[in-house]
Amino acid sequence: MTDHTQPQQPYYPPRPPYEPTRPITTEPGTTVWPSGSGGGGFTPPPAEPAYAAAGPVPAGPVSRRRAKRGVGLMAAVAIAAAAIGGGTATLVQQLTADSPAATTTASSAVSGTNVSASSTGTVAGVAAAVSPSIVEISASSASGGSTGSGVIITGDGEIVTNNHVISGASEITVRTSDGKTYRAEVVGKDPDKDLALIKLADASGLKAATLGDSSKVRVGDEVVAIGSPEGLTGTVTSGIVSALDRDVTVAKDDEGTGNDQGRQQWDPRQGWPFEFGGQQFNGDTGSSKTTYKALQTDASLNPGNSGGALINMNGEIIGINSAMYSPSSSSGSTAGSVGLGFAIPVNTLKADLDALRSGGRS
Repeated sequence: MTDHTQPQQPYYPPRPPYEPTRPITTEPGTTVWPSGSGGGGFTPPPAEPAYAAAGPVPAGPVSRRRAKRGVGLMAAVAIAAAAIGGGTATLVQQLTADSPAATTTASSAVSGTNVSASSTGTVAGVAAAVSPSIVEISASSASGGSTGSGVIITGDGEIVTNNHVISGASEITVRTSDGKTYRAEVVGKDPDKDLALIKLADASGLKAATLGDSSKVRVGDEVVAIGSPEGLTGTVTSGIVSALDRDVTVAKDDEGTGNDQGRQQWDPRQGWPFEFGGQQFNGDTGSSKTTYKALQTDASLNPGNSGGALINMNGEIIGINSAMYSPSSSSGSTAGSVGLGFAIPVNTLKADLDALRSGGRS
């Protein structure tokens, strides 16, 4: 019986050990390497000539070289995809940041000023920290009485104020922020600088203010003023430093010479008289006067703020409020602050403090 079975044809080339390294030959001179089971691929640089179908594909170094090249190309594809993906993510982030929704989210996350009674850098925080160190001063004499302010500088009751607040006074009463009342005596006066130091009787445990450095003050710095305008104890106002080194001239009461006359010249309803730029404000300064360099502020100052504190946003005293301009109304009383206030720089006070404690002028 004749066997008509056809002889089995050999399979060329032999099946490779794994599928990704199998070349697909479409036509002579063109070889496409598959990129995986997902379909698609890319054309590598000119491949080596395909082996003839008549013989097996050598399995030596050539196969390993082709395998390595395939892995390298696949790694390059992965790196390129990662780079494109990163660029896309960056672009999405930029587009998202430019969108209105993203703008709203960013704005709501911006940190603002935390208005807290215990925080620094806010008016509320400064007021809470320094108000216990500011007092109301009531001075009385045969010619009348007046109200001013003062700053506690020691826990046992040393208080700095303006000379014009206590000049000629026969009795001085001080009320602290907690409502306690003390009698006070004059320790030292310096009419040339319009400064005075008084001491409370039987006082202890008071909160002393921190004296800052007025040489570091800049125009535009935010400030807080605390005092007792018109007897309204603990009044807080705020503003900025408007100017530095203003030559302010005020009336001067010398010890033992014309104290009563000097006090008669000062009408508390009109504010303390002073001169600036050759002009007089809030009354006649008289023939006895002194001039000092002052900080100018637009923080509201009114009669009774004299001797109080001008404070920076760190809670440090940078000036002693001393003069203010207020236009007179037709009734003869003050029309209120117009943002022209002046303070003696705290460095002037610090330089004069030892002299004040010794009872004499510097």
